[in-house]
Amino acid sequence: MDRQSSDDIMRFLDGMASSDDVLFGFLDEGNQSPEDFNLNGGSDTDDVDGNGNCTSEENKVFWQEQEQLLQGTLYRTSSIETKIRQATKEALKQVKSKGLHCVCLRPVAGGCRSCLRDEISRHLRDVAGYDCVTSKSKWRSSQDIPAGEHEYIEIIDRSDSKKGEMRVVIELSFRAEFEIAKCGEDYKRLISRLPEVYVGKTDRLRSLIKILCIAGKKCLRDNKMHMGPWRKHKYMQAKWLGTCERSNSLGAAVSETTEPENWVPRAKPRVSMLNYDGLLGSLSTGIGRHAAVTVV
Repeated sequence: MDRQSSDDIMRFLDGMASSDDVLFGFLDEGNQSPEDFNLNGGSDTDDVDGNGNCTSEENKVFWQEQEQLLQGTLYRTSSIETKIRQATKEALKQVKSKGLHCVCLRPVAGGCRSCLRDEISRHLRDVAGYDCVTSKSKWRSSQDIPAGEHEYIEIIDRSDSKKGEMRVVIELSFRAEFEIAKCGEDYKRLISRLPEVYVGKTDRLRSLIKILCIAGKKCLRDNKMHMGPWRKHKYMQAKWLGTCERSNSLGAAVSETTEPENWVPRAKPRVSMLNYDGLLGSLSTGIGRHAAVTVV
């Protein structure tokens, strides 16, 4: 897949130092939280009837509810998420101060998205001391969605023996994953509430995906735009909540079993149809790849 130049990465790092609240978008544990909304009920967002017409008042209520759901989810953040978020901020600042050097087979001056992800992962593992890996999710095509793959950072936290193992996902271009060209003002305003960098537990991520996919479907329907299969709920879930390969710079990996909602079984890896025109460019294949094991 093609990679953009270093300009987007440098703009991202330049904006990071002065706008942490906007970049990460979460409020720490202990802040007053809005009402806890129920996100578990209702049908799958891919099966919601999209033929109904809403009045102006109904539209207003819908978008207000979605914004409240989104803000309520972002408010609820645990102490371990806050610590990892702070460590990620420090890692980004370190990359900004040292500069990013691309080690891919076809290097990009100033670094690429893949090398940025690897450098952040290395810092979180070697400096901050977290069990941090680079995870690559892969899924095959089905009647509903095309095949694809996605790469992100993941931390396995085992600090709380009572709660057991917890997965924390780090997505460096989270907002860009949900942006829609020529979207309406209501959807644009909702997306602006998202953090640029997502650092959080998988159950929080699952709730955010559901909120955003419902909103995205309504946005496209109201604007009489085609809904690409890569925008469906199942496709977005597969990016972060499905079967993946985990690897780190030491070549070590850990196996675990996950059974995410609406998961599509893994098959031969193929390139995603989704074109990234967001902040950090597309993924690349670098010389820094190492051994990985499949998580089933």
